[in-house]
Amino acid sequence: MLNMAEGIARLSALAQSPVISTVADAFAAAGFDLAIVGGPVRDGLLGRSTHDFDFTTNARPDDILRIVTPVSTAQWDIGREFGTIGARVRGEQVEITTYRADSYDGATRKPTVEFGDTLEADLARRDFTVNAMALRVPSLTLVDPSGGVEDLIAGVLRTPIDPAVSFGDDALRMLRAARFSAQLGFEIEEKTSVAMHELRETLGIVSAERVQSELVRLLAADDPVRGLRTLVDTDLMAQFLPEIPALRLEIDEHHHHKDVYEHSLTVVRQAIELEHERHPGAAPDVSLRLAALLHDIGKPATRRLEPGGAVTFHHHDVKGARMARKRLKELKFDSATIASVTTLIELHLRFFGYAEGTWTDSAVRRYVRDAGDELERLHILTRADVTTRNKRKATRLRNAYNDIEDRITALREQEQLDAIRPEIDGNRIQEILGLGPGREVGEAYRFLLELRLDEGVLGDEEAEARLRAWWASRR
Repeated sequence: MLNMAEGIARLSALAQSPVISTVADAFAAAGFDLAIVGGPVRDGLLGRSTHDFDFTTNARPDDILRIVTPVSTAQWDIGREFGTIGARVRGEQVEITTYRADSYDGATRKPTVEFGDTLEADLARRDFTVNAMALRVPSLTLVDPSGGVEDLIAGVLRTPIDPAVSFGDDALRMLRAARFSAQLGFEIEEKTSVAMHELRETLGIVSAERVQSELVRLLAADDPVRGLRTLVDTDLMAQFLPEIPALRLEIDEHHHHKDVYEHSLTVVRQAIELEHERHPGAAPDVSLRLAALLHDIGKPATRRLEPGGAVTFHHHDVKGARMARKRLKELKFDSATIASVTTLIELHLRFFGYAEGTWTDSAVRRYVRDAGDELERLHILTRADVTTRNKRKATRLRNAYNDIEDRITALREQEQLDAIRPEIDGNRIQEILGLGPGREVGEAYRFLLELRLDEGVLGDEEAEARLRAWWASRR
């Protein structure tokens, strides 16, 4: 429950910090208004830590730059066109923006920039009431024209103006609603939620890069599932990642299978729990969370209804990896993230063969080789993928994965498992067999690599003897 007295005390302490007091005193001395705005005010009232210092003022950009230059060590004006001047004050980065009263054409997200004259009008153009509060400094006056405090207390997300107008101005705000809902644990007010559904197709004017950025920030939340559900329920997810709502497969009375959509959300949540457990304090692993969300997207395309009521999804791992690669490229994810996610999806079923019967050392080596740098993420994803309510089965799978991790550790100590390669490299192969560079050297290398995976470390002498025998058999 929000305690307003404690919240105001926190805001007061924030306003008296060296950075804020320095900027506030400079603007007051120059005769201009200044207010902390948006996230820092919201988080201060909620008792959440904040590292942003966003200000708004009635000063124009030239005046802002003139005022902050004497009290800062660096300034930048790349946002001058939008009224924003950045500066480094007492080692911290601050952004100061002139009051805005923008208008939008509805065809793009780019507003016609218009400077405003009042703080209240500036706040009215912001995305949600909980972000439309300001603290005037140095006077420490809280300005809340749209009831943001009441919504903080109620745990509700609502737009300061009619949501149809707000989202019509900037469609990206609909994705931000889902993100804030997850980050803050707030419910989205019904009228706002309805507008998100009705205006879902306007998301098409938002660039893929901005959509991707919001998805990443949502997945980085401690519990993104609330936001993911919001995107699916409002049909926004269908506009940029339709594979997720497609997981809601029909289940009839004759053919039964696990609810793939609910299973995927559970896997996301369990992956995050394991992530925190195994790597406490680490930054959110968005690649892992993306893989958890997408790991079963190949199932709808590979579902087969078998006689007797069974349902199969043969090769959904391979199909899903291909689908994920295509979609992530469209969303402009970087190549490293795409490679990570698709590798994890393609390999996420591999372990379940181990659970059915003990693997040879050769199979364990291949598992490590194929996972490469994704091995730790694969450990987490595979464990998170167990969502059965059958306690005996869950225990058996958990023990099996404990065993495979123990075996990997033992083999790694024995064989430098992370750098699996033949004892003999390509140059030495050419010397031994009297070959020049070409296809046959590659075939010889692959022979030695398979030998290494099957039998472990052989030693240079034995590896050379096996290579000569293999070559003789080919001749």
